[in-house]
Amino acid sequence: MQTRFIQKPDRLITFLNPWRIVVHLSRHRGLIGPLTRRELQSRYKGSILGLFWTFIQPLLLLAVYTFVFSVIFKTRWGVVAQDEGRLGFALALFAGILTFSIIGDVLSAAPGIILGHSNFVKRVVFPLEILPLVKLLGTVIHALTGMAILILVLAIDRRHLNGTLILLPVVWLPVLFFSLGWAYFFSSLGVFIRDLGATIQILVTVLFFLSPIFYPLEAVPERFRFFCRLNPVANFVENTRLVVLGGSCPDWSLYAIHFAVSLIIFTTGFIWFMKSRKAFADVL
Repeated sequence: MQTRFIQKPDRLITFLNPWRIVVHLSRHRGLIGPLTRRELQSRYKGSILGLFWTFIQPLLLLAVYTFVFSVIFKTRWGVVAQDEGRLGFALALFAGILTFSIIGDVLSAAPGIILGHSNFVKRVVFPLEILPLVKLLGTVIHALTGMAILILVLAIDRRHLNGTLILLPVVWLPVLFFSLGWAYFFSSLGVFIRDLGATIQILVTVLFFLSPIFYPLEAVPERFRFFCRLNPVANFVENTRLVVLGGSCPDWSLYAIHFAVSLIIFTTGFIWFMKSRKAFADVL
């Protein structure tokens, strides 16, 4: 009589499907909610105004951008409308900064996420994989607050809003996968490479200036524009401006490419994190 021995497949293989990862993370929503609230509260912990800074900070930034670029530099962008008005450049700049802030803030904080929660590492039952997600959610809520202010100012200034605004969640979806994927990579590596935080800060600054934040993509010389379009962040920023300010739909073929790249980064980053987390306790 022959006996069959069935080898249990590696659990990480199931995570090759991004949807499986999303389902796995959603099972811990009971922890994600309270930790996200704590993340938002800790951002302005000890300040007098507390969470009100979530509204005040983007409003002050928008006021500064409006004054500097529309009053001092008298610059124009051309994406809002043919007649931009005084807020045109500031709104285009602000939309780009809000989009980039999701990526930049998460990447900058990623190397210290596990290090800052070392007490959780020794708790075998605690799902460490939700910590990068909590950081992302806190950052997204902050960015959405700024976007709400932008839309409010846009409505007051232009007296109408573009219908393409409903596409903003679609446009920001690959931004979330892209940011979270790299957060898993860097939060894991940050446990083993303590200098990674300073390196990431430099890379984020370089990425900020190489992306069309302070300038439209059309301002880039033609011979370099192709390389700029290869930058997913540039595509994220441009698509945000198109749907929020331009009243246009993104280039869906290019969007699909960058969305696929974001899913690949998200999936590989998560698998890398889950594989390397076994060594966290030995290092910490």
